[in-house]
Amino acid sequence: MSEITEVPSPFCGIGTDDLTIKVDGLKISVVKNGCAVNTPAFEQPITDTKARINGKEVELKEAISHAANLLKNTNYPVIGGCATDVNGMRGLLALADRTGAVIDNMNFNNARKNLLTLQDSGWMNTTLAEVKNRCDLLLIVGADLEGFAPRFFEKYLWNEAMFLENTSDRDIIYLGTKPSGNASTSPSGKTAQVFECSTENLPEVVTVLRALVKGQPIQAENVAGISIADLTAIAEKLKAAKYGVVTWAAGALNYSHAELTVQTISEMVKDVNQTTRCSGFPLGGKEGDQTANQVCGWTTGYAARVSFAKGYPEYDPFLFETNELLNNGEADALVWVNAFNTQANPPKTHLPTIVVARSGMTFEKEPDVFIPVGTPAIDHAGHAFRLDNVVAIRLKKLRDSGLPSTAEVLNAIEQVLREESVC
Repeated sequence: MSEITEVPSPFCGIGTDDLTIKVDGLKISVVKNGCAVNTPAFEQPITDTKARINGKEVELKEAISHAANLLKNTNYPVIGGCATDVNGMRGLLALADRTGAVIDNMNFNNARKNLLTLQDSGWMNTTLAEVKNRCDLLLIVGADLEGFAPRFFEKYLWNEAMFLENTSDRDIIYLGTKPSGNASTSPSGKTAQVFECSTENLPEVVTVLRALVKGQPIQAENVAGISIADLTAIAEKLKAAKYGVVTWAAGALNYSHAELTVQTISEMVKDVNQTTRCSGFPLGGKEGDQTANQVCGWTTGYAARVSFAKGYPEYDPFLFETNELLNNGEADALVWVNAFNTQANPPKTHLPTIVVARSGMTFEKEPDVFIPVGTPAIDHAGHAFRLDNVVAIRLKKLRDSGLPSTAEVLNAIEQVLREESVC
């Protein structure tokens, strides 16, 4: 039995790096600084240690050979999920290049809302360090920040800051969604302001708020149940702040053309910067989505929805969506990769299916090949990007589970295909 301190987490997005973990054989326990996101992710037990072909346990080498044989006989496979660490994503891209596959991160439909804004009009965003050291006003739009990252306030707001004398005086405003707990209440007892409206009404509310920031008159008393007086007060606070930050979670904006709301927020941030400092701060980074987009970006020049079918990377944020390709009959095989979350199952399909995933994933229909792999930050060392994309967290190995890494499995499948192509 051992106790390991300063353990970083790839599960929460914000790069929590101060967990204390007790390791007893294969059992993991979070004994300090856990949260509702990190603790269950670290403590999940290992249940599968052997690969399976059609539900029958086999040796790893046989499963790899069978997976390679399935892919050898395909023309347009899809590699979905893409939830892994940096090396796992590198192996995934090598396999996609070898097989002419589409790769598609499972959270890309959410990331697309941000990427479309970035590509169309740009944005002015900040980092966790700047939030911690400079932010005096945090406006949270349409997201439950406490539910997303339970320790966000503890680590990045209610702390010592380089450029603020009293961090307990920071203003916290929720617009659209109320917090799920009391983490946004400062140590001095200052509570967050909450202005609720339905998610569907956020586009109208955000548009009116931007108009008020620009000084344009609004001929109404309220919008979606929020008074114009309250929205005017928020606009004035943004303009009076020394370093305001506006944050949102694209995954929480569940309506058509939500990218337009992200664009409105981003343009409002630019408006505020005419007279003071203000930055955007998109939330994300869970289950390797930032890692997938980063590695795919520096490897291909595009985010993680790319096809290699033409012999070179081709990007399309809409056409190369996993479920669309499966439902339209365009794909002829599915490879599903998820080293983090056993609940993130592959989509249902009649096509040959290879699953490379965290031990413990269960299936309604057993895939053709299932290879359980170790989890980055638990079973092997690695790197993963946190939500602001500026830091690659160095993940530790906590135990010897005997499970291979995602990179080892995908590289082995690609190696078999390479050797067979030479022969």
